[in-house]
Amino acid sequence: MAWFRGRARVIALVAAMASGASSAASAQTYPDHAVKIIVAFGTGGTIDTATRIVADKLGEMWKQGVVVDNRPGGAGNIGAAAAAHSPPDGYTLHMGGQPLSANVTLAPTTAFDPVRDFEPIVFINWAQDVLMVGKDSPYKSLKDLMDAARSAPGALNYGSLGIGSSGHLATVLLQDATGLRMTHVPYTSVGQLQTDTASGRLNMWISTLGGQLGVIKGGNLRALAVSGEQRATALPDVPTFKELGVPLVEPSSWFGLFAPKGTPKEIIAKINADVNTIIHEPAMLEKLNGLGFQIRGGGPEVLAAAMTADIAKWEKVAKSPAYSAQ
Repeated sequence: MAWFRGRARVIALVAAMASGASSAASAQTYPDHAVKIIVAFGTGGTIDTATRIVADKLGEMWKQGVVVDNRPGGAGNIGAAAAAHSPPDGYTLHMGGQPLSANVTLAPTTAFDPVRDFEPIVFINWAQDVLMVGKDSPYKSLKDLMDAARSAPGALNYGSLGIGSSGHLATVLLQDATGLRMTHVPYTSVGQLQTDTASGRLNMWISTLGGQLGVIKGGNLRALAVSGEQRATALPDVPTFKELGVPLVEPSSWFGLFAPKGTPKEIIAKINADVNTIIHEPAMLEKLNGLGFQIRGGGPEVLAAAMTADIAKWEKVAKSPAYSAQ
């Protein structure tokens, strides 16, 4: 039987070598047909905008179609689950973000696990948040707003796209950082949020900057503060929360590219290298920074570490008084 066991080991070794050679060969020819990037939210939002910018440039580089597939619903869980259960061949990717890490605690699902079922590829960017009021709002500064909220806890309201959305969680972080208490009004439409904030029906709204630049620059909404270490390139006159004495430095939203678990490492490495090249091109940096995106990049381990830290962050937020009050 010794000869049989020896032969079995040789066969296993040859199979492993063949598998490795096959993976390397597939990476050399990747992609040889269209690639799909699943976005777990609807068209027109900030994550959709970022994905389409990157997808267009990847398509040019690869000389293959790179299609954005929007699958909204379930607080981001529906699209993420579809991506997680796709074939691990590099032809279905997922542009994930803060909902992936937040939903572990805030909207848990058994359909997939964001750590177990995905391979991190590359951290694309942080998305700066912006706090807005209506054009005719009596609050001309963040201090005005905070003073009013402090004088009458719960009297002021704020809007978001629902519990667990990036805008809701950013406002929870603001309340936790300042001790303020405001009333949450959930919406299903960005357009209605814009309308009701502009009219004053909503006292304030925090959203990712990229999707709101048009209405801010058009004068319907007034920006009072942005998150991040530095002011937004697109809104140089708007101070950061940090400048105003509020410890909200890190934006609440981030975007990163993932693949289903088991995708060959050689393909992961190729996508990582190509995306890093694209997002650090001077013209792309200018375009993305202009939308309030703070570019990150780096290896897959950077995205994996960010995911781990973010899961812990939202677990803590879920126990906070401001979140529990919703």
